[in-house]
Amino acid sequence: MDKYVFIIGSGFSSLSAACYLAKKGYKVTVVEKNTTLGGRARQFKKNGFTFDMGPSWYWMPDVFEKFFKDFNKERSDYYSLTKLNPAYKVFFGKNDTISIEDSLHKIKKVFEKEEKGSSIHLEKFINEAKSNYDIAVKDMLYKMPGISPLELVTRKTILKVRSFISNIRKEVNKGFVSHRLRAILEFPVLFLGAKASKTPAFYSFMNYADFGLGTWQPKNGFFDVVEAMVDLGKSLGVKYLINCNVESIELEKNKVKGLIINKENHLCDIIISGADYAHTESLIQKKYRQYSKEYWIKKTWAPSSLLFYVGFDKKVPNVAHHNLFFDTDFDKHAKDIYDNPKWPSNPLFYANFTSKTNEKTAPSGCENGFFLIPIATNIEDNYKIRSKYFNIVISRLEELTGENLKKHILFYESFCVNDFIKEYNSYGGNAYGLANTLMQTAFLRPNIRSSKVKNLYFSGQLTVPGPGVPPAIVSGKLVSDLIIKNEKII
Repeated sequence: MDKYVFIIGSGFSSLSAACYLAKKGYKVTVVEKNTTLGGRARQFKKNGFTFDMGPSWYWMPDVFEKFFKDFNKERSDYYSLTKLNPAYKVFFGKNDTISIEDSLHKIKKVFEKEEKGSSIHLEKFINEAKSNYDIAVKDMLYKMPGISPLELVTRKTILKVRSFISNIRKEVNKGFVSHRLRAILEFPVLFLGAKASKTPAFYSFMNYADFGLGTWQPKNGFFDVVEAMVDLGKSLGVKYLINCNVESIELEKNKVKGLIINKENHLCDIIISGADYAHTESLIQKKYRQYSKEYWIKKTWAPSSLLFYVGFDKKVPNVAHHNLFFDTDFDKHAKDIYDNPKWPSNPLFYANFTSKTNEKTAPSGCENGFFLIPIATNIEDNYKIRSKYFNIVISRLEELTGENLKKHILFYESFCVNDFIKEYNSYGGNAYGLANTLMQTAFLRPNIRSSKVKNLYFSGQLTVPGPGVPPAIVSGKLVSDLIIKNEKII
């Protein structure tokens, strides 16, 4: 007998789950409220410029490769990859930059030039990071649906207890004196959504993802991955519907019955929500919700973001594909996000220019710029504030590159807290979900399976494994495996 599954949202966890379930014979439909698929990884085009709207760092390539191999496919069947060199460039001031190249051997030379003896510490740090990575990816990532605390208890994780008690900042500070090198080593945990001092040292595996595995770029941008997963899903029989707003989840007693989409009733046997968790539970009666408003308020949230998509009518010199602007106080900005949430007085920011590696993303002689300022969730957002910070970003970019750029701006579009709420029903306007702190790891994250509604499941950055594109892809597999297992038991 056919089993019908509806998946809410079309982010990476949803696209992943759809493929795994369709492979097992489920009748899968993905419904997306917006006009295009991809969730936060949608694409934006204007006047001949093309932008990835959200994710832009292609790390942990092995996770992507494994996904396609699970379907007897190769990633190269769908899109090509280029390893970036430099992986990224870090600005600490005018004429004061450090470029992170494409191999650990080269990076060690950069570190040694900055701080004598640091290359020895770096090798030791990355060896430990690789050990953590092997455990995280091979022994934990695909085996931890967050159902039981015992998932964390293995021979290998027991040996890593200190890594869960210590934090990234402590471990970095042990081996490095240079504030610049410390900032570079702390940077990857920004993807996990918490301060380095609050992130378990075990998560140094992100440093191995950075220095050990490198930074890659799909030929036409991150949307290549979205299109690849959709194409794979279609070949397996998945249906994708856009402009479909889910208005309520229909239950029969405490069991999934269907969805109301654009005022029409759609029956199904199983629902997975890759959409915002709190929003999803608002679609069912209060007595069937697992988590209260107070629960969400008390959680430690990863940041939101102020994003700018900018078209320049000239090439922007002295920048790389990926760029980090750390010319201001790293800790002060972090405090403005986590400790005393407010708009940062002197923000750090990130910029990428995909037209540096793919000229097709901008008209000839032009450059596309994507800028991101990490900010707190639940803060005021309006045009005046966005305009102020756009001027800050462009002025800093001009100063640090030595170029007059303002008069070469053809247009800019912005995306911030209000848009994350409007477009993704995002709690507090967050961009990255829940932070990966010790008390929000594995089984301590929101349930991947509803404890109150039968056949209602969740995936994505608010569940296991956590924020980031590779974890989202894995989340889709975890929820699918759980559904398949439960169906066999029933």
